[in-house]
Amino acid sequence: MKIDSIEMVRVAMPLVYPFRTAFGDDDTIESVLVRVTSGEQYGWGESASWKYPAYTPECSIGQFVVSREFIAPLLIGCDICSGQALQERLAGIKGNYFAKAAFDLAWWDLHAKCLGEPLWKVLGGQDPTVEVGADFGVMESVDRLIETIGAANQHGYKRVKLKYRPGWDLSMIAAVREAFPDIVVHIDCNSAYTLDDLDMFKRLDRYNLAMIEQPLGHDDLLDHATLQAHIRTPICLDESITSPDKARKAIQIKACGWVNIKPGRVGGITHALSIHDICQESGIPCWIGGMLESAVGASHCLALATLPNIRYPSDIFPSERFYTKDLSMPPMKHSAPSQFCASMNPGVGAEPDPDALARCALERVVLEG
Repeated sequence: MKIDSIEMVRVAMPLVYPFRTAFGDDDTIESVLVRVTSGEQYGWGESASWKYPAYTPECSIGQFVVSREFIAPLLIGCDICSGQALQERLAGIKGNYFAKAAFDLAWWDLHAKCLGEPLWKVLGGQDPTVEVGADFGVMESVDRLIETIGAANQHGYKRVKLKYRPGWDLSMIAAVREAFPDIVVHIDCNSAYTLDDLDMFKRLDRYNLAMIEQPLGHDDLLDHATLQAHIRTPICLDESITSPDKARKAIQIKACGWVNIKPGRVGGITHALSIHDICQESGIPCWIGGMLESAVGASHCLALATLPNIRYPSDIFPSERFYTKDLSMPPMKHSAPSQFCASMNPGVGAEPDPDALARCALERVVLEG
């Protein structure tokens, strides 16, 4: 399909409360939304690299500049027949996965609409109903955390993910396990530790965690393989997996037992599908994560979560969890406790509300073919 026009908007979305991780505390999520048009049809994509280059070397300002100056000019006026063709067109731009992802996601939304099919079906999803988990950042006290986990458990969530960082670590996990000896729990370290912390990770084995997510460096594979050889708890790689090639290498050296797939982090749905298939062929289960995107980006994650090798409740949240009013419509809402249902409408099933987009926009540009 020929790309006739491209719209790019960088937005800032205020959170209901700060999101606290090993990277720091954020009270606003910045992302870039992309609209690609072909004839009478259009598709939306979103990729949130956030304001600061902390989770990734990318940040929203840089993502927008790369999108405007380099990616969009390579695609405008071109006939892009597949996600792979789009990725090949952008292959000369090294890295910049979040910037590429917004365009890749928009193309897949457009492609599914042209087919008249829901995106999850086009991707090969098995069931529109997706199981999701509860996810909690660093809180003001462990007592407050235990109270919140109890509420999530009563609401039927099948697993709990806890942010883990120096000062909010072993004693926190010990208290959680004492209060909830049987629930499925894993921790997310967001690359806050090194192999110097090996003894601490060995002590975590006693708490029967489902996995330890990204314990070491954001771009590391080798040290993760060393750590995995010394602990029983499976390692889940997140930030380290930026491409299908990195996934293949991680599996080859036994650096992980799980992979968290985030479409923004890996350059879009096209590469997410490849990573899913590589892991499935190697017996490595996956789950889907997100970057607190609006309903546009979250709906793309939801479509991916319907794939057959997604074996763990994913990180997809109701809009009200983080935003007073979602930038996009319809907002993300549970279809049942701890579940979401992917849209049955053609495409991804969500797009920005024009008024909300205008209010949140920091900068905007449109390119015509």
